[in-house]
Amino acid sequence: MISELDKFTWRVTWSEEDGEFVGLCAEFASLSWLATGPEEALIGIRSVVQDCIKDMAENGEDIPKPISTRQFSGKFMVRIPPEVHRHLAIEAAECGVSLNRIASAKLAR
Repeated sequence: MISELDKFTWRVTWSEEDGEFVGLCAEFASLSWLATGPEEALIGIRSVVQDCIKDMAENGEDIPKPISTRQFSGKFMVRIPPEVHRHLAIEAAECGVSLNRIASAKLAR
């Protein structure tokens, strides 16, 4: 059975600075867990997040929704320098596609 905890966005990566693996959760960016192995790092960060959620619930704080369960519109606003905007508009025109299509393709890389 999948729990809410399972739906969060987990990452384990090597930390050269610490000389250990670090467990991370995107929804709780201020939390981490260091361990000698990747499995232990994941177990550790899951435990820390679970404790944090329990504490937040006890204090009536809003618990972040897992990114995987959020609805996204596909729209967001981004500000760029005018010269970048011009360059993208020219590239879109030369390719015969919309500015949106060019920007989307570049973001997807």
